[in-house]
Amino acid sequence: MNFLDLRRLALLAALCGALPAVAHDTWFEPLGLQPGLVLLNLGTGLRYPQQAFPIGPEQVPISGCHRADAAPVDLAPVRVGSKALLLRARTSVDAAASPMTCWAQLMPFDIELKPELIPVYLDEIAASDAVRAAWAGLAARGLPWRERYTKHARIELAGGTGTAAASPMDMDILLRSGLQVIHPGDALVFEVQRGGQPLPGLALELVDHQGGSGGWFHTDAQGRIGLKAPAAGRWLLRGTELRLSTAVADQWDSRFVTLVFDVAPPAP
Repeated sequence: MNFLDLRRLALLAALCGALPAVAHDTWFEPLGLQPGLVLLNLGTGLRYPQQAFPIGPEQVPISGCHRADAAPVDLAPVRVGSKALLLRARTSVDAAASPMTCWAQLMPFDIELKPELIPVYLDEIAASDAVRAAWAGLAARGLPWRERYTKHARIELAGGTGTAAASPMDMDILLRSGLQVIHPGDALVFEVQRGGQPLPGLALELVDHQGGSGGWFHTDAQGRIGLKAPAAGRWLLRGTELRLSTAVADQWDSRFVTLVFDVAPPAP
């Protein structure tokens, strides 16, 4: 384990507190598609794709799955494993032949970070200069870092064509270029929404199936980023919106969001 991983582990532990299942990024892991059935693991880890902490069913008040041409279906808990929560969605068609998207929003949690971990956290989420300046102002007044954070996760299970369906989550990443099977080099458009509205200026990191960074991007005035589909494999888009709370003085309000999608091998 290198120094960067040790810093991340310390941050993860701080964000865990007494509830390690809700620390740092949370994402879906598909366990295969069967006729009429979708199985997904929902877990949290130090760095994608290694999930390390499960999530209790009571911590997921909002979840579901949706096909482009059908009504949403429930995403129901099956069991809590050692590293993730197993979830199941039933569908009336072969999920492997029809595009489907699934989502989950976790309960909000309150934390207080130790001063030495705050720079690590701000670097991990590529915090803006405005956020760093706001924290400098709070620190100058001798105030601690208090934060309420909420996790949001989505996965695209591609097949055929369709349009990503909006979810009831407070924050989301939508694949606006469709749910068609993606190949390397395809033009992709993603849109980040907060409260159902496009969110401009958010930093998003693309992470590959081995945990390597595919680069950072910032959403435009329409809350969108455009990029060429990377190499074949499973990918994660991750972002954290951090702002001072409008409800509680001198407290941070953060929303973590992830999107998992697959890039198929090049067409023959």
